[in-house]
Amino acid sequence: MGFSIDIVATAKENANFRTVVSTGPNAQVVLMSIPPGGEIGVETHAHVDQVLVFVEGSGTATLDGDARPVRPDTLVHIPAGTRHNVVNDGPTDLRLYTIYAPPQHAHGTIHRTKAEADRILQIRNEKFPPTMKCAGSIFKNLLLAELPAGVQMQVPD
Repeated sequence: MGFSIDIVATAKENANFRTVVSTGPNAQVVLMSIPPGGEIGVETHAHVDQVLVFVEGSGTATLDGDARPVRPDTLVHIPAGTRHNVVNDGPTDLRLYTIYAPPQHAHGTIHRTKAEADRILQIRNEKFPPTMKCAGSIFKNLLLAELPAGVQMQVPD
């Protein structure tokens, strides 16, 4: 099924660290909001390309050690295997939408904060070591019943 929204307006309204808004078989659209002083966190996606489009705020994107400023209307393409991070060094939330290809998160995932996302990632890594591959739907079904108190993951059936 197709998907169509005003992505810039929707991204500007998003207050969650991560909100998955659309997932297809080969790509996924995710909204992000990073508070002042916050960051995505250094990461590398071995088999996932990522495109980030910034709609509000200012910050720095670092790809394989090369730091560049980001602001509204900046697009950053992160090829698979690239070590990267985005830091909000501005005074307001840094808001963006990102496209993962292939999908990286369970459809419908909402992480209100980076701390919440990090706790869920820790649980996933304990259950499924990095050497083990797992489809998002399997991850969703095995993980949802075992989230720590106070952590919510909203995933439609």
